[in-house]
Formats: sequence, C-alpha cells, structure tokens
Amino acid sequence: MPLFETIQCNESTKLLIWEITESFEELLSQVVLKEKTQRRLDGMKSQMHQRAFLSVRMLIQEMGFTDKDLHYDEFGKPYFDCHNYISITHSYHFAAIIISHQTVGIDMELQREKILKIADKFVDTEFSYLNPNVSEEYIKKLTVIWGAKEAIFKIRNEKGISFKDHIRVGDFSLDNCKTQASLHFDDLVKDFEVHYKEVKSDNFDQDFTLVYAFEK
Repeated sequence: MPLFETIQCNESTKLLIWEITESFEELLSQVVLKEKTQRRLDGMKSQMHQRAFLSVRMLIQEMGFTDKDLHYDEFGKPYFDCHNYISITHSYHFAAIIISHQTVGIDMELQREKILKIADKFVDTEFSYLNPNVSEEYIKKLTVIWGAKEAIFKIRNEKGISFKDHIRVGDFSLDNCKTQASLHFDDLVKDFEVHYKEVKSDNFDQDFTLVYAFEK
C-alpha cells in the first residue's frame, strides 16, 4: 500500500505514515540502499523489522530524500546533512517519519493491555490525573504518556534519562490531541509541546497511538 497519511503539522513540519502491507521483496525493489544500509538490513533476523526498515526508506523517498541522505550518530539518532531534523518510528503494520526545521521526536505504539503491567515503570506524577477504573481510556492515556516520553527521549537522546524520574507529561484529554511535557535531568529543564492522535486501519483490527513532540 502506498502512503497511508500525510500530516502538515505546521509550516516547517511534515509527518508521513506508511501502512506496511507490501512483501519484503516488493519494498526492496522500490528503494536504493547504500552499502552500509544493505549490511544492516541483511543483519536483521525479523522480516517484520526488515519491512518496517524499508518502509521508512519509502517515506524518505516520498519527501524527496534518498537513503544516501540519511545518517545515524553514535547514539543511533537519525539525521540529514541539511537544516531538516528527522525522527523515525515503526510499530507492527505502520512506519512513520517526521521532518521539520524544528527539533522534533516521534513515536507510534500499538494500544494494548500489556501497558497496564508496566505503568509503574514509566509513570510518576501522571498518576495524579489518571483514572485506572476507566479501562479503555486508561490504556489509551498510558499509551500517549509512553509515546510522549519516547518522543522526548529521541529528541534529547542522553544517557541516564529515566522516563519515570525525569520526564513529566501534563494532564490532557484524549479529545484535545495536545498537551505539555517537561524534562528535568541534572541541571537541565526543557519544555515540550506534545501532539497525539489515534491511527486506525481498515486492514488490521488494531488501534495505534501516534505521538510527536517539539522542543520549545
């Protein structure tokens, strides 16, 4: 399937989502990979991971870039040799990228009950506004919180940052699709604007949460 959705987040930011329905062979035939990327692809044991990896290259091509333009720093953070920032995510049947002139991070997560078991590992101050008695909403809100913290971590990408201890997500409504968050790490305090939305597919009976964050 071609591009699933394109979102113009603001004047300098575009977000693209790819629904991964193609086979590995179909995707591979449509991208040109540099030697280093091909070696990385060959080393992946999961074909689902390989297809997601190639789908990201499809999205980059949609934006007018190629695999040769994409690099990774020593911490695995992607970047271009230009003024554009890029962040990448993939989850099961979806891959997504966000490209911006602003510092930005993105995450996409499958909504599932498993998150209830690990909530106390990444949630702290957020428990003050969460209601565990409303099961479906609780799962969705936990997924937004995890996605926000993951997106912020991708932006800062610093060793030692704890989702639970250092990143705080402000109260929010699932209807508003926007909230605030902050990072408190060592002597650093940074504020972030967080956006989120639900992604549904006609091909798969699963709901996903997409989250992206801008550093203020």
